[in-house]
Amino acid sequence: MIKVKTFGESLLPLKTHMELEALDRRINDYIRDNNISKIISVSDTTTTSEGSTIGIVRVLVYEE
Repeated sequence: MIKVKTFGESLLPLKTHMELEALDRRINDYIRDNNISKIISVSDTTTTSEGSTIGIVRVLVYEE
């Protein structure tokens, strides 16, 4: 069965690197904790407000 899981993270000025590392850790923990062995796709998109990037959404598509 193919499943989709989304993760979101707000982005603050000058702290993006730390926030992206935290998002990577959350996703890696999710993959490990759920014994996921087949990843189909991982993609990112940003969210904006008034022309500024304020967040990121990462979509994980995997097979169970």
